[in-house]
Amino acid sequence: MSENTLTSLSWPFREAERIAERLKQKGKDHALFETGYGPSGLPHIGTFGEVARTTWVRKAFTDLTGMPSRLLAFSDDMDGLRKVPDNVPNKDMLRQHLGKPLTKIPDPFGKFESFGEHNNNMLQDFLRAFDFEFEFASASDYYASGRFDNALLHALAHHDEIVNIILPTLGAERKATYSPILPIHPRTGVVMQVPIEQVDVDNGTVVWTDPETGTRFETSVLGGNAKLQWKADWAMRWYALDVDYEMSGKDLIPSVKLSSDIVRALGKEPPVTLTYELFLDEKGQKISKSKGNGLSIDEWLTYAPKESLAQFMYHAPQRAKRLFFDVIPRATDDYINSVAALPTAEKPHDNPAWHIHAGKLPEHAGSPIGFTMLLNLASVINADSPEMLWGFIRAYIPGANAETYPFLAKLVHHAIAYNRDFVQPTKQYRAPTDVERGALVDLAESLKAGEQTTHKGDNEAEKLQNLVYEVGKRHPFAPLKAWFDCLYQVLLGTTEGPRFGGFIALYGVERTVALIETSLARD
Repeated sequence: MSENTLTSLSWPFREAERIAERLKQKGKDHALFETGYGPSGLPHIGTFGEVARTTWVRKAFTDLTGMPSRLLAFSDDMDGLRKVPDNVPNKDMLRQHLGKPLTKIPDPFGKFESFGEHNNNMLQDFLRAFDFEFEFASASDYYASGRFDNALLHALAHHDEIVNIILPTLGAERKATYSPILPIHPRTGVVMQVPIEQVDVDNGTVVWTDPETGTRFETSVLGGNAKLQWKADWAMRWYALDVDYEMSGKDLIPSVKLSSDIVRALGKEPPVTLTYELFLDEKGQKISKSKGNGLSIDEWLTYAPKESLAQFMYHAPQRAKRLFFDVIPRATDDYINSVAALPTAEKPHDNPAWHIHAGKLPEHAGSPIGFTMLLNLASVINADSPEMLWGFIRAYIPGANAETYPFLAKLVHHAIAYNRDFVQPTKQYRAPTDVERGALVDLAESLKAGEQTTHKGDNEAEKLQNLVYEVGKRHPFAPLKAWFDCLYQVLLGTTEGPRFGGFIALYGVERTVALIETSLARD
């Protein structure tokens, strides 16, 4: 354990400290991390965020304690299918199986033995695509194999205590019929939500009546013949597996509290938990899958690399953030800056790139050119092919190509797509004011003359940035930011942009002068 680890202020290490304290109190020498997954739908951007964040906490725990750990990706695939998803084929077939566990329903895609197995495989493929290290667990397998039998008998013995914990949260009608036990109908295979008339702890059974036929059944709670309702099920899983850490969204705060109360009633302490905030759309409204007002992971990966999504997920998980297309460039540049700062960082564990790459930057990580810079270049030259951008890049970095700068090569492709779909359709130039016109003429003349600044720059981009600053200071801009707003809005047709000196260096001095003159002549 390094001194940097001990003094790290990053949130994954703060979480790791809480887990280490739990293990110390329990006398454990290993930790179990868990993430839960509802398999009725396909993996989404929230799935990525939860597993990524849990993985970062797990890595921090390893560095902090040196103890072994496991990450269990647990699929609640024994849940009954409540409705037919919109994005699947063979909907009529699925309607015939409503109410059954997903692992007992045929796969509408025709690829696997069941719908649950199909979605479980999609989840695992999804997680592997991002190189997450995990063990997969199926609720159906755990119930049917008997791994939960002892915990289920224990829950049955505490049936009334569990009921009393849940009842205050229910309406009058639901209170009259609630039980944490959901028997599986022995004839139809449906997960039954019915009143439990009798609990036999000694035999491990419950008695209930089929509301449609009036037939009375006595069902064992063991071996997959029954399951628990959601909050009791979560608590039973924590109890049975001795889970040490799990995070969940703000919408599950009541569930976390109730499940924690239940697991205490069963005789154990709940795991360390973290509640993360939910994402908002471009209007600040909560993202909803049913509304379709969010940003999918496929859409993000169309316009930026996966590392930028990890960077976005890393910062302040307990603060609500807008998740829409306009956050992508900033997140991508933040990642590039994190990579650039990591090799010389005094406290590397406080750098997001350290967590994103598990403590070791891959070869060729990062980019010498920012994403916003590439977007502005693509916008100005109307780039519709990578080679158009590479021509400028090679003039800026002699000999650069996709082999020597593979991450930059990815950014080039993403920049073309993002510019095509989001920048070009929204570009809107405005005419300069008299003050701005004078400053733009001054900048063009200064660039033509190769004017030297009073500051010594380390490179061409910095020298040009200093020149842009000095030109702005020679004119009555208040504040000076208004000068840069002018450059973006008048010259580029955007509301924001990169360091303008860097843009000039990449685009070229002569071309920038021509851009200024064209803008000044524009009606």
